Amino acid sequence: MNFGYSETCLDHDTGPRHPETPDRLRAIREGLKRKHGVAYVEPDPAALSAVERVHDADYVQELREFCADGGGDWDPDTVAVAESWDAIMQSAGIAQWVAESALDGDQGRETPFSLGRPPGHHAVEDDAMGFCFVNNVAVAADYALHERDVDRVAIVDWDVHHGNGTQDIWYDDDRVFFASLQESGLYPGTGDVDEIGEGDGEGTTLNLPLPAGAGDADYAAAIADVVAPAIERYDPGLLLISAGFDAHRHDPISRMRVSTEGYAIMTDRLRALADAVDAPIGFVLEGGYGLDVLAEGVAMVHETFDGRDPIPTDEDVDDDVRDLLDDAREIHALDD
Repeated sequence: MNFGYSETCLDHDTGPRHPETPDRLRAIREGLKRKHGVAYVEPDPAALSAVERVHDADYVQELREFCADGGGDWDPDTVAVAESWDAIMQSAGIAQWVAESALDGDQGRETPFSLGRPPGHHAVEDDAMGFCFVNNVAVAADYALHERDVDRVAIVDWDVHHGNGTQDIWYDDDRVFFASLQESGLYPGTGDVDEIGEGDGEGTTLNLPLPAGAGDADYAAAIADVVAPAIERYDPGLLLISAGFDAHRHDPISRMRVSTEGYAIMTDRLRALADAVDAPIGFVLEGGYGLDVLAEGVAMVHETFDGRDPIPTDEDVDDDVRDLLDDAREIHALDD
């Protein structure tokens, strides 16, 4: 597996008590040291024009000036310093490289994974929020659509928080299918099951707000029973994963119960989905704030692509989760 990485992303200094810290990337690199087949690539930063295809140009200019003036608190959760602008553009460029590399590469050996920060999936068209300034995975999807003539892109977001920014950017655009598995009621409070897109994009947003405490079997069933059939019907030319690891049972800021092995199961099922639709697959880092389990999660994605078979879970699917999946199948007409 090839990992996109740049030391520039360490320069985004959020302060000593902020959970989105440069140590996240250091922990991942340390966890990958003894893994077979790990290669690092330093892509170019994203061009301003690429970011402005996704975000409002006035917002991007305001953000650039905010960093140039030394940064500070954009909001109580989202902070920047002068060096953050370069990190923001570098992180977006690494995500763009994921799309490029996935479309160019041999998926059996060179599946790309972006190790960029700050993360991006909360950034909406004209604002930063939730630690995010530029929506990295949206930049990656836009690259595929505009630079590579891909007709349709699917994004699966397994971060514990709803990817509201990604949803909003593509909500009325049928060229991107967005599927999110998130903890119900958690920040930012969006992502109800009946949020399905609008206009041309109606039916291309799929939300599964899972109850607190959902674990490996629940996530596996969500992918197998709802996400996979919906994306198979959509038939994308590229599959991108917004890969947050904060649904882990030992992450400090969520109440979910996914194990490290659970990420292997999800990875394996999404790889099978990519094979089923004959689409390349790539991963873009989002959240994950327990350093050890973050590193373990990323390493498990790598090990799964390196040939390790996941250990099946013996858990049962929660009754409330089963009801949610049934509702989603009905809303998206997956039983027709």
